[in-house]
Amino acid sequence: MKKLTTAWVVVLAALVMVPAASSQSQESQSHDKTPAKKTGTPASGSANASAQNQKKNIQEYVELLRSDVRQQKAEMMGAVMALSAADAAKFWPIYSEYDEELTKVNDLRVANIQEYSRAYSDMTDEKADELIQNAAAYEKQRSELLSKYYSRVKQALGAITAARFVQVEHQLLLIIDLQVAAALPIVGQGS
Repeated sequence: MKKLTTAWVVVLAALVMVPAASSQSQESQSHDKTPAKKTGTPASGSANASAQNQKKNIQEYVELLRSDVRQQKAEMMGAVMALSAADAAKFWPIYSEYDEELTKVNDLRVANIQEYSRAYSDMTDEKADELIQNAAAYEKQRSELLSKYYSRVKQALGAITAARFVQVEHQLLLIIDLQVAAALPIVGQGS
C-alpha cells in the first residue's frame, strides 16, 4: 500500500506540473523575439504549428495522467474500504458517478492553475483576488460534491460505510492538495 501511495504522489506531482509547465512554455514563447516571429516568415507558421502540436501533446499527456491517477485512487479506495461483494456492487457505481463529477470540478482547478501560471510574472491585485476567489469556489464545489455523495453512500450502505468513504476520500484529496500547493510558487515571490 505504501509503495502504491508513493507512486501515486509522484504521478500527482507530475500532473500538477504539466499544466504549469505548458503555460510557462507558452509564456516564454510569447516573449521570444526571434526574427521569424517578427517578420511573419514561413518559419513563424511552422513555429505556431509546432506550438499547437506541443499544446495538444501536453493536453493528451495530462488526460492520460489524470486517468491513471483516478485509477490508482480508486484502487487505494477499494483497498481501504474493504467492502463485501454485495456492498461493492452498490458502492462502485456511486463512486464512479462521484469520480466523473469530481473530474469536472477539478477542471476548474486546472484552469485556475494555468491562469495563475500565465499571470504569475505580471500579477496584479485584481488578478490575485480573482484567482483566490476561483480557488475558493472550487473548494466549495468539491466540498458540496463530497457531501452529496456521502448522502448517496449512506442511503445505499449506511452511515459507517459512508463515513469511511468520506474519510478516505478526504485523506486522498489532502494528499493531492499538498502536492498542488507544493508545486506552485508563492505569489509575489519572484514576480
